[in-house]
Amino acid sequence: MAKKKTPIKKKPRKSSKKRSLGQKIINLVKWLIIGFFASTLFFVVLYKFVNPLVTPLMVIRTGQQLFTGEKITLKKDWIDIDGVSPNMIRAVIASEDNLFMRHKGFDTKAIERAIEHNKQGRKIRGGSTISQQTAKNVFLWPDRSFIRKGLEVYFTFLIETIWGKQRIMEVYLNVIETGKGIYGVEKASQIYFGKNSSTLTQGQAALIAAILPSPRKYSIVNPGPYMRSRQAQLIDLMPKIETLKIKQ
Repeated sequence: MAKKKTPIKKKPRKSSKKRSLGQKIINLVKWLIIGFFASTLFFVVLYKFVNPLVTPLMVIRTGQQLFTGEKITLKKDWIDIDGVSPNMIRAVIASEDNLFMRHKGFDTKAIERAIEHNKQGRKIRGGSTISQQTAKNVFLWPDRSFIRKGLEVYFTFLIETIWGKQRIMEVYLNVIETGKGIYGVEKASQIYFGKNSSTLTQGQAALIAAILPSPRKYSIVNPGPYMRSRQAQLIDLMPKIETLKIKQ
């Protein structure tokens, strides 16, 4: 009898294995990208209606206090934008972004001026708008890396598109750092002036705005020459500022 031939098993080709692994990596990257865009869009839409409880900066500052053995200080008090004095809104626009009502999230001229200023080797100056600062404060971390700046552009576009100017300003006024462990203009107004932010005068609002963006460096309680000079400058600018049409 003729012997039956044993079928020879073909070895899997290495190229097919490589294609299989490559496809898995591509699929993983694809789902990571989809997950990133879906999650970021979810939180941007959520924060249009729900006030953020904490921000990355608040968490970082708290961690720094723990690390150095300081007393944990995190003081904030949310206030709706219609409860904020128009003086305060005008003051922060005058201080940080006088074209806030006109741009779509980015002030190209301010960015160009900042680049030229920084090229000359002077103290680094930013060109961030209030929209960019809000995106950074709520969703990101304080850093000057290209990755963080790229994400800032992305989130700024989202909040400008989904939130609109009034919500951006409302969130900004409530999450900005206004002192050591102090966040938002309402808590700053209560601590520094013993009143709600709805009754801030031009001078008081200008003092709060003057400490931005270095709230832990300058003092509202004992303002020095720089603070008084900046306050006067902002008081002069405030009546010229185009601002939000908000019911008071």
